[in-house]
Amino acid sequence: MSKKIVLTGGGTAGHVTPNLALLPYLKAEGYEIVYIGSQNGIERTLIEAEGIPYYGISTGKLRRYLSKENIKDMFRVVKGIGEAKKLIKKLKPDLVFSKGGFVAVPVILGAKSNKVPVIIHESDITPGLANKIAMPSARVICSTFPETLQYVPKGKGVHTGTPIRKELFEGDRAKGLAACGFRGEKPVLLMMGGSLGAVKLNNCLREILPELTKTFDIIHLCGKGNLDETLLGRADYKQFEYVSDGLNDLFAAADFIVSRAGSNSISEFLALKKPHLLIPLSARASRGDQILNAASFEKQGFARVLDEDEMTAESMKKEIFALYENKEKYVAAMENSTAGDGVEAVMTQIKALMR
Repeated sequence: MSKKIVLTGGGTAGHVTPNLALLPYLKAEGYEIVYIGSQNGIERTLIEAEGIPYYGISTGKLRRYLSKENIKDMFRVVKGIGEAKKLIKKLKPDLVFSKGGFVAVPVILGAKSNKVPVIIHESDITPGLANKIAMPSARVICSTFPETLQYVPKGKGVHTGTPIRKELFEGDRAKGLAACGFRGEKPVLLMMGGSLGAVKLNNCLREILPELTKTFDIIHLCGKGNLDETLLGRADYKQFEYVSDGLNDLFAAADFIVSRAGSNSISEFLALKKPHLLIPLSARASRGDQILNAASFEKQGFARVLDEDEMTAESMKKEIFALYENKEKYVAAMENSTAGDGVEAVMTQIKALMR
């Protein structure tokens, strides 16, 4: 009888993409794969597109600040734990692998109550609240950054890096250019603000568009609901709300990237050796994890960093040109890095617990 693994994680694409990267390798091992996520999160769309059985449970956000929603979400989380316990008991998996996010907490607690071993992957330098709650229930905690090991229980942490989808390495530059209607006569800048977009980044980019497009063709992943209809149909600027299929072709077409500093994304830039300008999410709007991620990459010489709180259209333009003019320096630093695709290291941990 084949071994069964439950994957979980969601809320943003960053909590799903490493799971997607593992799918072909889990299938190659002959494992039966099931996914447990939120009822209507982005993970449902991404996972069902892969033909993986998907179960949605109730979930709520765990906030560090006072909010009336905390009370409602507390009940949702408790309900989700109950649902996850029943599901795990019914599915009888041999292992649960969690990529984090709030939906993962009920699943991990449900696994613990059914005595199913759990592996957690932490992408950021410091563990998020959901993973902090889940860590005591895990057998192994994998990390993207070596610095993370000091924040996890002794003996549980393993530095594996982040699993990268193999399709990302198979992009076709010509297809990417064609998808945007570009002729390939100018360098291509790819700007992405995460799966939810980034309004301030979008606005700054569009303000300096006339100056940038003198030098570059621009691909802009602007987030759901953030298209600017006045800029449709241009020959030098192509905007998308979100891209799943064909993202590898857009990466192949891009000469350099402007982005938030989510760890999964920047791990992909590193693996692809794409020079990048990082604009981490402000500490006012987050727990500051992206700031730490960006600082680590800047220190290693992989990226330039621009503070969102100090960002203006003019400073964005200055940093974009500085990145492009020095792109060879950043490529050289990335080529000298030993950090790579974390699939093999994570699979080693999964197979060890599957025995």
